[in-house]
Amino acid sequence: MMNPWLHWWTDSTSILEQPTFPRLVVALILGACIGAERQWRQRAAGLRTNTLVCFGSAAFVDLGLTIAPGTTQVIAYVVSGVGFLGAGAIMKDGGNVRGLNTAATLWCSAAVGACAGAGELLDAVFVAALLIAINSVLRPLSRYIDQRSLSVLETHTFYRLRLFCETEHQGEALYQLTREIAARSLVLRKTLSEKVEDTENSVIQVILESQTHDATLLDEIVEELRTFPWTQSVEWTETGSEAE
Repeated sequence: MMNPWLHWWTDSTSILEQPTFPRLVVALILGACIGAERQWRQRAAGLRTNTLVCFGSAAFVDLGLTIAPGTTQVIAYVVSGVGFLGAGAIMKDGGNVRGLNTAATLWCSAAVGACAGAGELLDAVFVAALLIAINSVLRPLSRYIDQRSLSVLETHTFYRLRLFCETEHQGEALYQLTREIAARSLVLRKTLSEKVEDTENSVIQVILESQTHDATLLDEIVEELRTFPWTQSVEWTETGSEAE
């Protein structure tokens, strides 16, 4: 005979036979699985946090469907409420922002709980499995992409080139300089021309970007510009960034 303690005092069916029971149990288990992966990686929102978010979302959605079947307002409230919770996990550390993945995981945990609370248990399992896979499988892939992109950026080298020439030939000098730059597939980032005080000369200064660290390209440009009679002097230096 069924244990009477498994009945609510107002319900005629046992707790185990009510749809709420499996929904909340599934939400708790799935939330624990998601949180275990986060706890293993020592994240701020770990086992207990994700379990509580998933379980609480399921409880609220189940309660909303029980009181007013078919309503979606409770789900909307759960989404917005977890959004505030996730915002607390986001921190700004200098120029970097930390905790975005933690906040997104909490948000997805709430989605798992909402699916379970609505009775869509297979959907809840599917979303939870994908969430764990995203945090586990895509992690090394994102690191690989970061390393590849950083290695590409590190090969970019910036150079500053100064050309002193006669002021009356400034236009021709600038034309020849840009022509030599284009011939060597360098990128012209910045150009500055000004007259040298108390002289008949002008200085043309350019910032160049190269995808390779090859000083011979700048040496070639210097040698070509020195062949023109209006060139007073020309020199180049390597700089760390475009802004310098």
